[in-house]
Amino acid sequence: MIRNISCRAAAFIIKDGKLLFAKNVNHPSYYIVGGCIEESETSEEAICRELFEETGLKLEVDKLVIVQERFTTNEVNKQRHHEIVFFYTIKNCDNIHILDGSFSDQGTKEIFHWLPIKDLAQFNIVPEFLKTKSFENMAKIEHIIIRE
Repeated sequence: MIRNISCRAAAFIIKDGKLLFAKNVNHPSYYIVGGCIEESETSEEAICRELFEETGLKLEVDKLVIVQERFTTNEVNKQRHHEIVFFYTIKNCDNIHILDGSFSDQGTKEIFHWLPIKDLAQFNIVPEFLKTKSFENMAKIEHIIIRE
């Protein structure tokens, strides 16, 4: 039985053949910028809020491109978890000026990194499917299910 369900929103910010990731200095993985969807908030509203909180920029959503469902089990207490993530592309990425190695506006130890899309397989990134994802033609919504 699944006891925990979480919903998140994340953004693909692509510029000059690179995808924007964040990385906490205390963790080994790079991850897509985003966060939890709050009560009474749509996933699109959530990603706009999260992007503003983390970058200080008011960015505009282009479209929903991926819905990921991930099923996991906590190794310690064996509790099941279902995470749903809505991935959006962002408009006008060429006008976004976030420096590689700059810190998030969250006041955390989170640093932004522009990773070359062609080299993503070389990095420790989550979710793993991004290592082989084509970002060229995302015309329709893709549904990805991960069971761990």
